[in-house]
Amino acid sequence: MKRRKARRRLICLLALIIVAITGIQLFRAGLNKIDNARYPQKYRNLVERYAKENQMDPLILYSVIRTESGFDPQAVSNVEARGLMQITEETFDWIKSKIAPDESLTFEDLFDPETNIRFGSYYFSQCLQRYDNDLATAAAAYHSGWGTVDGLLEEAEYSADGTVLHTFPYTQMKRYVYKITQAFQKYQEIYSITEIEG
Repeated sequence: MKRRKARRRLICLLALIIVAITGIQLFRAGLNKIDNARYPQKYRNLVERYAKENQMDPLILYSVIRTESGFDPQAVSNVEARGLMQITEETFDWIKSKIAPDESLTFEDLFDPETNIRFGSYYFSQCLQRYDNDLATAAAAYHSGWGTVDGLLEEAEYSADGTVLHTFPYTQMKRYVYKITQAFQKYQEIYSITEIEG
């Protein structure tokens, strides 16, 4: 009789453990789906291709696209920046002179995801190279321009080494840098876990 009760208790305990483990796994799967929806990898083929071409982490590009346009290829800012990576006409002209001088591309072509990611990834990679591969400083430059960042690098209160910024004095710049670095950190957390589990 005592053995039967002990056996029943053991079976009940094992069943509770199995239910708890299953519940935890389902909860984690649900959280992963939510995270994947909030931090998607849209335009994956294009992002991977141009990240590789420009020798940069594709998760940086996802972070920029998410921050700039929320993955909307038709996005237009109040300063007329266009497309997924929100490129202005002046920046478009400069990039075109570097990577597509003989192509008949126009500013309108930035609504095409491939053109936008191609141009934006090139420009962001140049920001990374210029600022010692420091994501925060590169993001500040992508947002506010090289001239602004170069000027700040000359000030000891913003840069200890004249190469990267440790302080971002302008509210919009600071907010933008925060969004990019936080998104990148989140992308790393989500997709490194996914790769390990996959």
